[in-house]
Amino acid sequence: MKAFEKNIRKVEPYVPGEQPQGRVVKLNTNENPYPPAPGVARALEELDSGRLRLYPDPTAEVLVDALAEFYGVSPDQVFVGVGSDDVLSMCFLTFFNSEKPIFFPDVTYSFYKVWADLYRIPYECKALDEEFRIRKEEYYPENGGVIFPNPNAPTGIYLELDQVEDIIAHNQDVVVIVDEAYVDFVGRSAMELIDRYDNLIVVQTFSKARSMAGMRIGYAISNPELIRYLNDAKYSFNSYTMNQTSLICGAEAVKDRAYFEDHLQKIIETREWAKKELAGMGFTFTDSRANFIFARHSRYSGKELFEYLKEQNIYVRFWGSRRIEDYLRITVGTREEMATLFAALKKYMEER
Repeated sequence: MKAFEKNIRKVEPYVPGEQPQGRVVKLNTNENPYPPAPGVARALEELDSGRLRLYPDPTAEVLVDALAEFYGVSPDQVFVGVGSDDVLSMCFLTFFNSEKPIFFPDVTYSFYKVWADLYRIPYECKALDEEFRIRKEEYYPENGGVIFPNPNAPTGIYLELDQVEDIIAHNQDVVVIVDEAYVDFVGRSAMELIDRYDNLIVVQTFSKARSMAGMRIGYAISNPELIRYLNDAKYSFNSYTMNQTSLICGAEAVKDRAYFEDHLQKIIETREWAKKELAGMGFTFTDSRANFIFARHSRYSGKELFEYLKEQNIYVRFWGSRRIEDYLRITVGTREEMATLFAALKKYMEER
């Protein structure tokens, strides 16, 4: 080892889902199968390219105001960033600075471990029960902070709001972050609890329900004090996190509530139909309330199904890690995309 290598910060990076090019059925990264709201396309067509020579508004006012109006909060309760990953990373940096470990589930979004290692934050993974559900009592002991997704990823299981509140109520001396990337597909958000608990931060994204994964927009909603701390950290790190195009298009996406709700319903209906189809083929799965299904088959390994589907240009997500080695996470696509998936699976089973 070279002398300087001992001072290099080394972490095991997050491995994103594959981004195949060309004509494939892409059901591996939980993107929305439908286009963004029509106002987004209009905003892109009308974009004044001359403004791109200027720095964007560091306060992201146009997007912050749109989100504040949509959720009925004040603008000083909203923080935006480059995808929810950026927002969550900034939350780790800002709020998790205790010598005590932070808590998060053992089967969950794998970026949590990466950020904890990157920022040298001690952590403990709390085991889900045998049905992959969060055990709220596991989060009662003293800690340096709590974070969990709801619905969880990759299981899709939703923790009812009274149980979310129970975890927050038992951790009022630390910051609790509820990562709600998929909450729009199920219903009640922990935002209902923002005014009741001054230690709560709720994080959401435009990548799933709002069909804008390519724009990289995420946001946090909390009380003004915690949002101010986040902005202080952001301005010390990078004042201009949001580009002009994302700000304008993001604001347009938020304005069209009817389009948003209509396409959410389409995905939910397809998800429930897909569950019935998978069950008919012998798959078992968690009660996913997100825009994906976490499924396994007793006769076929997850790896062999994943590899076969990939050969057919159908991409799903597979990890092969402990506890979930036979599970596939299948994004809910259009009805036509799901039918293509089911036809491939049936053919595979008939041939074996």
